[in-house]
Amino acid sequence: MNLQRYSRQTVFDEIGEAGQERLLRSRVAVIGVGAIGTVIANNLCRAGVGFVRLIDRDYVELGNLQRQVLYTEEDARQRVPKAVAACEHLREVNSEIELEPVITDVNSSNIEALISDIDLVLDGSDNLEARYLINEACFKENRPWIYAGAIVGAGMTMNIIPGETPCLRCLFSHSLPSGTGPTCSTAGVVNGITGVIASIASTEALKILIGSSDVRKTLLAIDIWSNLFDEITIEQNRDCPVCAHHEYKLLGRLSGSYTTSLCGRDSVQVVPGSKTTIDIERFAQRLKGIGTVRYSRFMLQFSGGEVEFSLFPDGRAIIDKVKDESAARSIYSEYIGL
Repeated sequence: MNLQRYSRQTVFDEIGEAGQERLLRSRVAVIGVGAIGTVIANNLCRAGVGFVRLIDRDYVELGNLQRQVLYTEEDARQRVPKAVAACEHLREVNSEIELEPVITDVNSSNIEALISDIDLVLDGSDNLEARYLINEACFKENRPWIYAGAIVGAGMTMNIIPGETPCLRCLFSHSLPSGTGPTCSTAGVVNGITGVIASIASTEALKILIGSSDVRKTLLAIDIWSNLFDEITIEQNRDCPVCAHHEYKLLGRLSGSYTTSLCGRDSVQVVPGSKTTIDIERFAQRLKGIGTVRYSRFMLQFSGGEVEFSLFPDGRAIIDKVKDESAARSIYSEYIGL
């Protein structure tokens, strides 16, 4: 390991060589490698965090490039899975650390396994329910995590450390009804805010990993368009179901097939109700007679008439050009039928 590459960090007294050694021994997971997740992953890999697990369910599209800094037009043309594309680019930046791409939908059936060997979890997800799930899993597994989100020109980030800080349920006691909150597709997002929030979150990650006493215990809210910067003290809810009563309702949810509308486009993800493994090459042969098929070991892409979808080896599919979840289920049933 050539520590010279980190010389601008080790000369900084708050990190030093001892702190750098701790970073090199650290293990983090970034859940969601989109606008915020790509900046976090980039910063942590360049800073020398020894193991980075990059988890994402989606593939690169042209509309991502405005704010998702690790990807290229070629990634979008090839529809490379984001976790894979991110790892490929980051390996060219730092070949001395370990990067693990995981192409999956994070849900109650797999999140504990994904974070069980991790020191710190970083939020790059795009919806509140996923963050509630991360919150429950991290408290159950006693793992610190960093919440980070942005929309339009505003964003927030908060360090959440079991036993030391309030949790996400203390901050957001009630979730918004589905479809009522703004999204990046309906309200837009300025790429500067995702970069700012992600850079702050990744710096806090370094503090947590080296055991710094300067870890922030407040919520930081920023609106770069309106030039507002607020640091807010969040009080712990003594009746919080997660950090006070240790109730993990999302983790205890029974598994079953479900659908999720994807932020930023007219696409719906369909997740099968049982664990499965698809032979992508064999499935491609089955579909060739009814449409255009492209595939790799990571995914299959199908286009036929008005139907377009991407199928992954774990049985998940992203159905494109649909807004209605029932329509997505119908296409899944007709063309995939698992």
